[in-house]
Amino acid sequence: MVTPPDVTAADLASFRPAAPSLTGEPAGFGIVGAPANVVAAASEQVMSGTLLGWDVTVQFVPAGFVFDYGDGSTARSTTGGASWESLGQAQFTPTATSHVYRERGTYPVSVTVQYAAYVDFGSGTWRPVTGYVTATSGGYDVRVVEARTALVDRTCAENPAGPGC
Repeated sequence: MVTPPDVTAADLASFRPAAPSLTGEPAGFGIVGAPANVVAAASEQVMSGTLLGWDVTVQFVPAGFVFDYGDGSTARSTTGGASWESLGQAQFTPTATSHVYRERGTYPVSVTVQYAAYVDFGSGTWRPVTGYVTATSGGYDVRVVEARTALVDRTCAENPAGPGC
């Protein structure tokens, strides 16, 4: 009986999981000094093909999310995060995947998902693959602005001619 080969992440070069999705709250914006919530999504994927001369089914399972916030800061999470609403949190409160920007500007945000991979050479037994296979999102910019407030006697609805109205 011939034993299927051991497989590393590098051997899976022809099998590419889909890029994760990436969004944020508030959508595309942040406020200097306040948490901007960044949320990524990636799912388990299964694909078939030929690997090292063998018919194989490959399974990719998201194992880690590495967020690059575009300002030199990165963070790793075991999940892609969640919206403030789904967490039952108010806007601009910290989450496991939020980030606080210190300066105004536009920052290119991305996430790289580290997928754990498993292979099945037709026996019905999934074998773990050494290393991670990665997929990266792109194209999500966060524009960070300053918020200035002032104390006023009444709201603009109450006094449309008031300061700042």
